[in-house]
Amino acid sequence: MTPAYEKLLLQLKALPGLGYRSAERIAMHLLVERRDGLTDLIESLEAAKAAVGRCANCGNIAESELCGVCQDERRDGSKVCVVEHVPDLIAIERSSAWKGRYHVLHGKLSPIHGVGPEQLNFTSLQRRIQTGGVSEFVLALSNDIEGQATCHYIQEELVGSHPIEVTRIGFGLPSGGGVTFADSVTLRSALESRRAYH
Repeated sequence: MTPAYEKLLLQLKALPGLGYRSAERIAMHLLVERRDGLTDLIESLEAAKAAVGRCANCGNIAESELCGVCQDERRDGSKVCVVEHVPDLIAIERSSAWKGRYHVLHGKLSPIHGVGPEQLNFTSLQRRIQTGGVSEFVLALSNDIEGQATCHYIQEELVGSHPIEVTRIGFGLPSGGGVTFADSVTLRSALESRRAYH
C-alpha cells in the first residue's frame, strides 16, 4: 500500500466506531469505486469545518452563536435536559419526548481518563444557573460510575443551594448504557419517569 493510502487509513481508523476493516472499506470506496464523489465530500467537510461550531449557550452544534433549539421560543427554557454528547441530544429530539432546552457537557467526569470539570462544558452551565430562569435540570447521563459522578458534581458543586429541581431520567436503559442508542419509546419512558436526584 502507498504512504498516502496508509495516512488516510489512519485518519479513518481514528473516527469513533470505525475499526480497521470498516476504515479499509471506506478508503477503498472513496479512492477506487466512488472517486468522482471525493471532491464533493472534501468540499462538504471543509464547508462544515468553517461553518459549524458550538452553541454559546448549550454546547450543541450551531452555525451561528445560538443553535436552533436555543433560538426556538416555543421551547420551555425553564427546563434543561443535560446530556453527555450531541448525538444524545439528537436521539432525544428524534423521540419527540422533550419540549425543553438542552445542555451538552461533551463528556463526563472521569479522573482515570484525565477528564475533570475544566474539560467539560460546565462554565456555561454555571452561567445558566446564576442568571436564573431554570427551574429544573433533567440529568440524562449514562448509568455508569462516571455518569453518576458527573450527576453528583452538578447537584453538589454547581446547583448547590439554588432553587432548582434536579431530576434523573428513569432507566429502562441497560445498566452502563447511554442515551444515544436507545429507541424512541425507551427515551420517552425514561424522560416521563424521571425522579428527584439526591
